Amino acid sequence: MRDEAFSAAAGRFNTTCWTVVLLSAQSQAPGSERALLELCQIYWYPLYSFVRRRGYKPEDAEDLTQGFFLHLLSHRALQTVQKEKGKFRSFLLASLQNYLAVQARGARAQKRGGDREIVSLDLEGAEERYRQEFSDQLTPEKIYDARWALSLLDRANERLRASLDTEPKRLVFSVLAPFLSPFRSGPIPSYAAAAKELHISEPAVKTLIHRLRKQYTQLVREEVARTVENPVEVDDEIRALCQALIVAEGYVSRA
Repeated sequence: MRDEAFSAAAGRFNTTCWTVVLLSAQSQAPGSERALLELCQIYWYPLYSFVRRRGYKPEDAEDLTQGFFLHLLSHRALQTVQKEKGKFRSFLLASLQNYLAVQARGARAQKRGGDREIVSLDLEGAEERYRQEFSDQLTPEKIYDARWALSLLDRANERLRASLDTEPKRLVFSVLAPFLSPFRSGPIPSYAAAAKELHISEPAVKTLIHRLRKQYTQLVREEVARTVENPVEVDDEIRALCQALIVAEGYVSRA
């Protein structure tokens, strides 16, 4: 019964990262690998950017990131996991650093499972993003934290967009999306311009923005909550990630 419940929860992603990791390590429950794979697909770029900043070439960074996910998904990195590690972000980075240390001692191809592809990485797209970043100004750890924060914001933004699944609501989101994130890029349209495009009044635009910001903020909190073991850590993690974005301002692209 527990396996069936976990499988359903994993499919909906209505669970924490730690639940996925711990149950996968302890029982390999049905659906756990699929949920882990989804986590990898969400968070691969922060890990990839960390590896690149450590000085690896693009093709080597791709191999190492793929190899790390194989290492993770085959449960070798999960056997000694403890919930007390606290933050999924910290767990992944520490696990990746350990993995890189092992690879530095040799046998990379064997460790990564030959040419087996675990997560489809858009290397060309990743390199385009990476080249836009003045990464020499930041440590690998700071790039990782900033990219992790942006991944969470992107996830919340995508969930908000998906919740507005009718054509009128999609238009509202398209027009008002620039008003939502506190870490936005590009110019923000005026209330008057938004009102004109949506054929509503400026007060109505302000009301919609307020509602969307409230929804967006709640979704960000939910995404952060999934990456910490204890709900009381959410506010501290949000502050840490905001600080990471502030430190990285001007050095890491929002693309």
